[in-house]
Amino acid sequence: MANGTERGDQDRSIKRFLLIINCVLLSIGISGGPLVMRLYFVRGGHRVWLSSFLETAGFPIMLFPLAASYIQRRNHHRLSAAEGSKPKIISMKPPLFAAAAFVGILTGLDDYLYAYGVARLPVSTSSLIIATQLGFTAFFAFFIVRQKFTAYSVNAVVLLTVGAGVLALHTSVDRPIGESKKEYVMGFLMTLVAAVLYGFILPSVELVYKKTKQPLTYSLVMEFQFVMCLFASLFCVVGMVVNNDFKVIPREARNSKHGEVNYYVVLVGSAIIWQTFFLGAMGVIFCASSLLSAIIMAVCLPVTEVLAVFFYKEKFQAEKGVSLLLSLWGFVSYFYGEIKQAKKMKKKMETELAQCP
Repeated sequence: MANGTERGDQDRSIKRFLLIINCVLLSIGISGGPLVMRLYFVRGGHRVWLSSFLETAGFPIMLFPLAASYIQRRNHHRLSAAEGSKPKIISMKPPLFAAAAFVGILTGLDDYLYAYGVARLPVSTSSLIIATQLGFTAFFAFFIVRQKFTAYSVNAVVLLTVGAGVLALHTSVDRPIGESKKEYVMGFLMTLVAAVLYGFILPSVELVYKKTKQPLTYSLVMEFQFVMCLFASLFCVVGMVVNNDFKVIPREARNSKHGEVNYYVVLVGSAIIWQTFFLGAMGVIFCASSLLSAIIMAVCLPVTEVLAVFFYKEKFQAEKGVSLLLSLWGFVSYFYGEIKQAKKMKKKMETELAQCP
């Protein structure tokens, strides 16, 4: 019994460590990704399909942690002298692969919708619209994975959604100079649809994790992300081919305001930072839930707005300050509730163990 308890505590500690790491990765990705993507358009870029492709094109980076994970599993198998087959390079089975491919195609569509909005809206505006995905995630999570809500999590969802709503009432003053009202409205609507779609994707991934019949490890989560991003990228490549992006990119790079090298640096930087976002998002779902993943995204978006004001000289109205305050309040509310719930569960386990003969 003692060994089992110690092993359980160790597993929880590892998962808590992974959760912290993935929260950091998600925070970096969701805060920096929109800024780098907008930088491409601010500097004269016009290819929406290219920008959507870059959101998942960094997936080859995952080969490094996947290779390290395989080497670790192989060494562990060798040292433990365990019987049975050796660890496989690819542990994902066909049903999980198919699910990852399907989610990847949906992600590719979502990437295009979001990139379309970023091309036509200021970062602060697109960020506040995307923050509404928390409400959509909570809605879909309730029906798809039967997400249980506490008073604190409901409070967090309401505060973060209201924070985004406060800003949404004052977006008209942010319309870029020279952009028509029709283009602005289309960007607004496409970004909103992207928020709805990603609100559906997050709990769908959580459902896949729960329904998979093979043991779910962090290594398997990385494989899932690799396949998901691969198919999302392929979806966007098709759009790039149809839109002749590959022919235009070299010319666009030569005509870039800040030079050809800087142009490609922005593209590579965008691919890398968006990959941290996806790894963090998938990892948080594995360690906790899709709802927590959405909450972290929502609380980081006002930070993106502040950075947009600093780097792109966008307006920071009083409404954005109120949104930031509400977001931080909601974030603290959620984690306070989680801490209380964890203490309650620990006390319950200790009571059950004390009653055992």
